[in-house]
Amino acid sequence: MTLGLLHTSPVHVPVFDRLREAEHPGLRLRHHVAEELLARARRAGPDAVAAGVRDALVRAAEGGGAEGGVAAVLCTCSTIGGVAEAVGAEAGVPVVRVDRPMAAAAVAAGSRIVVLATVASTVGPTSALVEEEARRVGRDVSVRAEVVDGAWARFEAGDSEGYAEGVARAVRGVRDADAIVLAQASMAAAERLVPEVRARVPVLSSPRLGLAAAVALAARQRVVG
Repeated sequence: MTLGLLHTSPVHVPVFDRLREAEHPGLRLRHHVAEELLARARRAGPDAVAAGVRDALVRAAEGGGAEGGVAAVLCTCSTIGGVAEAVGAEAGVPVVRVDRPMAAAAVAAGSRIVVLATVASTVGPTSALVEEEARRVGRDVSVRAEVVDGAWARFEAGDSEGYAEGVARAVRGVRDADAIVLAQASMAAAERLVPEVRARVPVLSSPRLGLAAAVALAARQRVVG
């Protein structure tokens, strides 16, 4: 089985390759990186890149080897994830946005949810997704969001350790939360830096949960097909 992945940064490729090797042996991944989509979405908003996201999904879905394509595509960018879901039907491919399973887990954990992001363009889509998941299960939630100051500049400079530590400091500063959501897949490395926080409240990142959901969808598509 082959799964497509749409990324807006190449740093996500090895992250998902490692997860595949550890948890989904035998799964084939086809990566497609479209960095310009995030840059444009940050300038003009996610809806402004809908056509580009649709085209990128088509490219991510093509050429899956002997099976003639991929069974589903996982969009690993939280900023454009909602757009990817919306245009997936136009692209002719089932789409999973990487942060939806994380949002569902946050809602299951409690009503006070803190969303941490490192780019402002992610705050709206992720907060809206948490609220959508809460409505789906009939739960009232309070969502507080914060952009981690200075973290994205470290990411863009290639300082992955400094980036993770900046996110971890923000996590340590959260109070009165039932769940802490790390809005972007790039923030996942901060989880291991905050064991003392995780001992009292879930600190949720998207790659592992998102990949598992996409694998499950891809398997269902193969059965239906």
